[in-house]
Amino acid sequence: MKFPRLFFASILLVCATLAQAQYRNPKYMAYVKQYSDLAIEQMREYKIPASITLSQGLLESGAGQSSLAKESNNHFGIKCGVRWNGPSVSHDDDAPNECFRAYNNPNASYEDHSKFLSSGARYAFLFNLDITDYKSWAKGLKKAGYATDPSYANRLITIIEDYELYKYDKEGLSKKKHVHEKKEKEAFVPHQAYIANGLLYVIARRGDTFESIADEFKTYARKLIKDNDLTKDYTLAEGDIIYLHQKNKHASEKYTVHTVREDDSMHSISQLYGIRLKSLYKLNKKSGEYVPQVGDLIWLR
Repeated sequence: MKFPRLFFASILLVCATLAQAQYRNPKYMAYVKQYSDLAIEQMREYKIPASITLSQGLLESGAGQSSLAKESNNHFGIKCGVRWNGPSVSHDDDAPNECFRAYNNPNASYEDHSKFLSSGARYAFLFNLDITDYKSWAKGLKKAGYATDPSYANRLITIIEDYELYKYDKEGLSKKKHVHEKKEKEAFVPHQAYIANGLLYVIARRGDTFESIADEFKTYARKLIKDNDLTKDYTLAEGDIIYLHQKNKHASEKYTVHTVREDDSMHSISQLYGIRLKSLYKLNKKSGEYVPQVGDLIWLR
């Protein structure tokens, strides 16, 4: 009895599909199922391919099984950096006891990963790429220095193709919203409070106003404006440090001097260390017209 070639081709295709499924890591599949919706939401908000976010999460966290992911909810291996003021943890990586960011939950890690890429100058060129071109995005991340592994781009691409993560990019382009996404936006999420120089502060989120933060922490908007050396016509930007109390006249004992970096201002330095702007000028014998230059030393005590 003879069988048509089409029959044999169909059998081979089914066998190949089953073989591929057998080689898929169950932990990877469980991770994708758990975080795919979150990656899609991040894609819609920040224009980063969901496939890239998921593949990086899988690779950097070992599908959520790494100690950094389990203990600190850091799914993307993001180190502290000079501007990180949130919780941190020491972890061995390229060197012993390196500083890594820590989060209250995985959602915060995904959000910070999106902000890390979308606000970093060295990653800006990625956002000129086609949002569904995951291969160029993967190669671009390697080119920008996200990881030191020379095979980083290829590893991301392999994960995306083995687990068909590119299909989530199509969902990210869809106008249809997930039901739980709407519910999350409607739900009130309190700000995480941090401590610097013995003072409580929060990080402003998109849409925040002095009034909304004041309502949450039972204070007055005008007090927040004054305590943070701002004016009433200032519009809060995402990432702004907002102290809930009047700042101190000098930094804590462990900070003596600050070396000015690109984009620093006297106000941003005063916010970073919790020092009143007027006191910072006085400590450095400068007037309000002074504009710090890269490399300048700013005394903090």
